[in-house]
This record gives sequence, C-alpha cells and structure tokens, in this order.
Amino acid sequence: MFEFVWPWIWLLLPIPLIIWWLSERKRKQQALRAPLFLYWRSIQEQEGKSGKRFPWLTFLLWTLIISALSRPQWVGEAMELPATGRDLMLSIDISGSMEMPDMVIDNKEVDRLVAVKALLTDFIARRKGDRIGLILFGEQAYLQTPLTFDLETVQIMLDETTIGLAGSSRTAIGDGIGLAVKRLRERDANNRVLILLTDGQNNTGVLNPLQAAELAEHAGITIYTIGVGADEMIVKNRFFGNRRINPSLELDEETLIAVAEKTGGRYFRARDTKEMEQIYKIIDELEPVEDDYQSYRPIKALFYIPLALALLISLISILIRTLVSWRVNRTTSIHQASSKVEETHV
Repeated sequence: MFEFVWPWIWLLLPIPLIIWWLSERKRKQQALRAPLFLYWRSIQEQEGKSGKRFPWLTFLLWTLIISALSRPQWVGEAMELPATGRDLMLSIDISGSMEMPDMVIDNKEVDRLVAVKALLTDFIARRKGDRIGLILFGEQAYLQTPLTFDLETVQIMLDETTIGLAGSSRTAIGDGIGLAVKRLRERDANNRVLILLTDGQNNTGVLNPLQAAELAEHAGITIYTIGVGADEMIVKNRFFGNRRINPSLELDEETLIAVAEKTGGRYFRARDTKEMEQIYKIIDELEPVEDDYQSYRPIKALFYIPLALALLISLISILIRTLVSWRVNRTTSIHQASSKVEETHV
C-alpha cells in the first residue's frame, strides 16, 4: 500500500500558482499605466518570449520536491513474529582447551568448539521470536553479537568464531557471565536467559563466577551452565602405546553447579555430542518459544525517487539552456563578423 507520512505538505503545492498569478496581475496593472510597456511586451511576444506563459517546468520541479518532502513510502503486507519478549545470551568459552579433539560428529573426531558450533546451529534456528546475543571469553570477555532477532547474523558470527580471539592461555568465566548480565539487564524483557558453555575453570578476570552469579540473580537472569568435554580419551603414542586420560580434569563442575542454582537455572554435563544435543532440547522445554504473535508491516521509503527525478530534470534543463545560449552567441558572433566584412568591402 502506497502512502504519504506527511500528506499536509501538499498544501504548499499552490504556492507557484499564487506567485505567478500575482506577478501577472502586477504586469497587467503596469501595462495599463504605461502604454510604452504594451509596445515592449508586443515585441517580446513576437519574438516568442511572452511572460504570459505559465512556468510548467518550475511547477513540475516544485511538485516533485513536495512529493519527496511528504515522505512517500510503500507499506507491505502484515507479517507475524513470535512475541516472547525473551532475551537469550550465549556465552562461549574459546580458550585454548576448547581445541581438545574429544568429540565425535559423523564418526569423525572434532574439537570441542567445532562440536559446540555444530549443535548450536539447530538450537539457534529454533529460537525464532527470541532475541539472541553472543559473548566469547578466554583471557577476557567481549561481545561478538548484540541481542537481535536476526538469527542468521548470530549464526554467521558464531561460524566465524575461532580459538584465541579472546586469548587462549586462561579462562575468565566470571567476566563472561558479568558481560552477559550487563547486556541483558539493559533490556526490558519478560525473560532473560544466559547459557554458558565452558570446559575449564575460572583462573583470570575481574569477577569470579559466584560474584557474577549474584549480579545475575539481582537482575532476574536465569543461567544454564554446560560443562563441555569427555571423561575419557585414548591418546596414541608411538613409543609408549595407547593410554587413557581424562581430558576434563580442569572442569570446575562445583562452581558451575553453584552458579546455575543461585539463579534458578540448571547445570548440564556434555560429555559427547549426543548429550549436548539432548541438553539443548531440555533447555527448549524449560524456556519454550511462545505461540503468541505480533504483526508488523515492512516499510520502504520512496522519497529518493521524486528527488532524483527533480535533480535529473534540472540538470537536463540547465544543459539545454547552456547549449541554446552557446548556439545563439555563436550565431550572433558570425553575423557580427559578416557585417564587419561587408562594411570593409563597402
């Protein structure tokens, strides 16, 4: 549907008509008072320069400018979005330990970060109607993607995440929670949720995880913590043979449990991709997407079309006038030169 945001601007459209009418009236009054003026006007009319003609080009440009000022726009058909009012922040550990290849996808060993990214893809796609943001933390925490309905952008930024972007030698879990709390409490949402994924323990940063959890509790934010990493892994060695190790020795489950319980959330253990996939399904059940919908109409501004036409017509008009003036001047110069040659011969 086409509409104008400021239709009252069209009240200015008659201004050129009024100005022209007043100038014509004044001209006629001058003609009555001065017979010599009538003679001059008749000469102008004979030369095709009559002032009586209405300035259609000026009026056309004025109409286009009025059209642009009235802000024309195209309003599309109504579209529906789930209206949950939920803000969901993902805080992901990208320290060096997330490179541990103790996960399996399609019978292929992959590192922990690859597994997290692969399984979060489906989880993010199912959160239509929720605002989702992404925080990464290692030695420090930083915001990768602010809260947004644009799930495609969140997925792209997640895909571009690599180990070491936030420092790889240490893990600032508390700062990862603290930054998420800061971003979530700035929003007026019905439900605010943080999902924290890590494979280690807090060993750097300004805040410790329990202090950050207290801030989350006061802000009404629910935290779900996920401990990532297998309990057992076979390491192959040419000289000493195969040996079994626990790659998750540094995982601080006690702290992660305390953080989740303090905010009314839950702690989950993801030893493999199957458990991780099940965790996301459980979170979907705990924080379901609402069935209520709100509608909105996409709007496309069109003011630039009449504005561009006005500019184009003005440029063409100036170009034509310049060419005509150049031609007249050239013709006059030729005539003057011819006259001088004739006078010389005489």
